[in-house]
Amino acid sequence: MRPVIVSTDVPHPPEQVYDFLEVMAHHERFTDHYLTGWRYSGPERGTGSRATVTAALGGTRTDVTIEVVEADPPRRIVERNVSAAGRRLAHGTYTIEPLPVGGSRVSFTYGWVRAPLADRLAAPVVRAAMRRANRTVMRRLAAELARHGPAAGS
Repeated sequence: MRPVIVSTDVPHPPEQVYDFLEVMAHHERFTDHYLTGWRYSGPERGTGSRATVTAALGGTRTDVTIEVVEADPPRRIVERNVSAAGRRLAHGTYTIEPLPVGGSRVSFTYGWVRAPLADRLAAPVVRAAMRRANRTVMRRLAAELARHGPAAGS
């Protein structure tokens, strides 16, 4: 299945955005509209930090284990997502790029490595649901960053 990519521009420098995203517990604040029941393990931040959540999307509920598997400060964080009893494997990648006028563009790419047959058969619907949910994630992330600290030059 083709990946889903969403992005938002925020007035914060890449280092500040990365520092916020690097803490796994912060993700609950901007994803709890479809990821609930957060349970954390591993380090608080960076590679190896993990959470198990319940995802409610498209009328289904499933447990998902999210683990940070790669970190490249202040540019990129890669998470591995395992669900559907291991039949679904995906990567979520946050990319943070400086904007020429200040601030940052934060992009999130959700890409499937392996998906159950039902997901593949309904790929357009599954991708649309993920795109909608993750667009909301980006809007909520921008709002959380605004609450978390001042923007560059403030």
